[in-house]
Amino acid sequence: MVEAGFYECEEAGRLRCRLCAHSCSLGEGQVGLCGVREAREGVLYSLSYGRLAAAAVDPIEKKPFFHVLPGSKSFSVATPGCNMSCRHCQNAELSQGPREGRGIRGRFAAPEQIVEAAGSRGCRSIAYTYSEPTVFYEYARDIAGLAREKGLLNLFVTNGYISAEALRASVPWLNGANVDLKAFSDEFYRDVCGARLEPVLETIALMKELGIWVEVTTLLIPGYNDAPTELGRLAEFLAGLDPLIPWHVTAFRPTHKLLAPPPTSVEILLRARRIGRAAGLAYVYAGNVPGNEGECTDCPACGERLITRRGFAVEKIALRQGTCPSCAAAVPGIFADEVADSC
Repeated sequence: MVEAGFYECEEAGRLRCRLCAHSCSLGEGQVGLCGVREAREGVLYSLSYGRLAAAAVDPIEKKPFFHVLPGSKSFSVATPGCNMSCRHCQNAELSQGPREGRGIRGRFAAPEQIVEAAGSRGCRSIAYTYSEPTVFYEYARDIAGLAREKGLLNLFVTNGYISAEALRASVPWLNGANVDLKAFSDEFYRDVCGARLEPVLETIALMKELGIWVEVTTLLIPGYNDAPTELGRLAEFLAGLDPLIPWHVTAFRPTHKLLAPPPTSVEILLRARRIGRAAGLAYVYAGNVPGNEGECTDCPACGERLITRRGFAVEKIALRQGTCPSCAAAVPGIFADEVADSC
């Protein structure tokens, strides 16, 4: 347990957490909505610091990052807790355990141990994922500082509900983020996730402004967030920020508390992909259904196949120093020859 950052004292001994968009006001002994930040005697503590609850070596495509070191391995880590309460959470035991009274589980692992484990397993990045990295910000920050010294990239897989202050403070060590833009409806965010849409949109825009590499994922839930008009507005928002932002549209499967909707069909994914491209996005990927036409990276200038994928496996990379070998068009992202400059 360590002192948390991003908080201030209020009247009557209360503390205001400034880490995320909830901006919780906490009295003595109270815990934030994330379940892992507690006020004690005028100090805000991170209860999950060092409590490693999940660690695995993953293909970086699984995060998903398609424009960051394609074909490489990423050391994925998480502690318990989350600042959203999504009814369709795929890692609910991990993310929702603290706020649902199941405690803060996990073995202690020092930041040095995480970096050593990543290096010894041949990983080229560390992904802070599975739960929500914002709520274990201090732990991620301390790992990331050491990781950069070893030439490893640091990547957030995040719901985007981080405060502007905390995000700006991450610039020296955060290379990239895949933001889960869950819908383009505030009603969806409030009813399904216990949050709001606007702070997530602000985070994506600020990441672009700060020079953090951004990819975006939307899990398509039939009947909830897959209406063509809504997806069109979402895609137009991204294209308005930068038409080169990769957008991943992925397939839902019933889980946790959202069991009624059917699994997402390939047809819904490919329709969303067409909507994204019609809105001006150059890179729209259809995920979670191996073998579909939307898995690979093609040059938007000449159509050349640049990266061939099947599921999380990269079968061929034709990129040459981040450019198309046929027409020399630049492809945005962080590629092998650029890592030294990125770290």
